[in-house]
Amino acid sequence: MASSAEKQRLETSLNADELRRIDAYWRACNYLSVGMLYLRDNPLLREPLKPEHIKNRLLGHWGSDPGQSLVWVHLNRLIKKYRA
Repeated sequence: MASSAEKQRLETSLNADELRRIDAYWRACNYLSVGMLYLRDNPLLREPLKPEHIKNRLLGHWGSDPGQSLVWVHLNRLIKKYRA
């Protein structure tokens, strides 16, 4: 019989599908962040990337974008899971 701590761990663990979906969402957020920072055209890369697609002057930096995206992904997951 599992202890209460073990039961709680199992309830809060992500299954394979949730993990796959969170990873995909996080990667999409990072892609959008990079696109907004560096690209001025061709954001979906429908043609090979060329120098004229890249901004001449960058405003901002990559910095904390991946970390912020990770926090938002998990907060969204918790909101959806526990919203009454």
